[in-house]
Amino acid sequence: MEWNRQNLRGLLAVICGGVAFYSLLQHLPAVAAGIGALLGVLSPFLLGGAIAFVLNVPMRAIERRLFPAPRGRSRAAGARRPAALLVTLVAVIGVLTLAAFVIGPGIAEAVSSIAAQVPGAMDRLWQQVKELERYLPQLEEALSGWKMEDWKSITQKAVELAQSWGSGLVSSGGVVIGGVVSGVSTFVIGLIFSFYILLQKEKLARQGRQVLYALLPERSADRALGVLRLAGRTFSSFLSGQCLEACILGTLFVVAMTICRLPYALLVGVLIALTALIPIVGAFIGCGVGALLIAISDPWKAVGFVVLFLLLQQLEGNLIYPHVVGSSVGLPSIWVLAAVTLGGKLMGIAGMLFFIPLCSVLYALFRDFVKGRLAQKKVSARKWRDAPRN
Repeated sequence: MEWNRQNLRGLLAVICGGVAFYSLLQHLPAVAAGIGALLGVLSPFLLGGAIAFVLNVPMRAIERRLFPAPRGRSRAAGARRPAALLVTLVAVIGVLTLAAFVIGPGIAEAVSSIAAQVPGAMDRLWQQVKELERYLPQLEEALSGWKMEDWKSITQKAVELAQSWGSGLVSSGGVVIGGVVSGVSTFVIGLIFSFYILLQKEKLARQGRQVLYALLPERSADRALGVLRLAGRTFSSFLSGQCLEACILGTLFVVAMTICRLPYALLVGVLIALTALIPIVGAFIGCGVGALLIAISDPWKAVGFVVLFLLLQQLEGNLIYPHVVGSSVGLPSIWVLAAVTLGGKLMGIAGMLFFIPLCSVLYALFRDFVKGRLAQKKVSARKWRDAPRN
């Protein structure tokens, strides 16, 4: 091999990369703590970016249909983006308010039903307490052998236990209050940051492209921008497909529960539609809440609801979800199920939401790579399209 400046530079880069990787492994806890602290500082901005990405999906459609781009520079052109953002926020808040108006009365009715059953439960408890009176002589005889020192020791331990519980409750209460305040402030800052992103998204995208072309070779920058565009389209399609699938599932439950004459049909349908935004397992959360609400009025109908849920869930999980979401992101049904399973194992609910579009991007990139290699090697399509004959 000829030792020129380019080869020496590549060798030096490999050596420096190996030393850096070894140092990272040697100080892995410190590196993990540093990354965690950095993510904590950047969390409002990361949350704002995620909110902006989600809101941009309906906002883009609203802006395209309700506020078409005017010709030239005018006041209408300047007010187009804020108007689209305002309509998007009103639509999102309206959907959440409508869901609250549907769910709220059902929850209130369930709570009222529970409250109405409390007096009867207290009467039954009082009867059971009265039945324990006959065991009081045996209890008194068992306690008569205890000495005063034993009682003092028990009392002291009880006081110490109560003090430790009280101090733990106060400290945990402070932690909870601090966490709530921090979470609210993070959400507010992230929401405001998302508004800035949505109002200036073209300018930010142009600046991002400038940075890529300034730091990378032109071919690499073109490739990176192509991957980013593919990822953006895939994640947007996934959000649209997930919302469509949730609406389909909620409608199925409303219709099926109405036909079977089960109570709280609209309430449970809306609740399952909201929880179904979490892939695969979200509907089970709605099933648990719905079964609890129905069991208050009629436990046998709750059993029937669980059976109905299992039937509809099989239909939705094996037929509707892979086809609706898979077709929206361009991922075959079998890989949708694999992505949900793998994401849930690695990252829980967030992994389920993230791995489907991620796997779709990787699937599209690998598909293009394979097609490019086949074309480069000039392999006849007949060899891989048709199965070999025995």
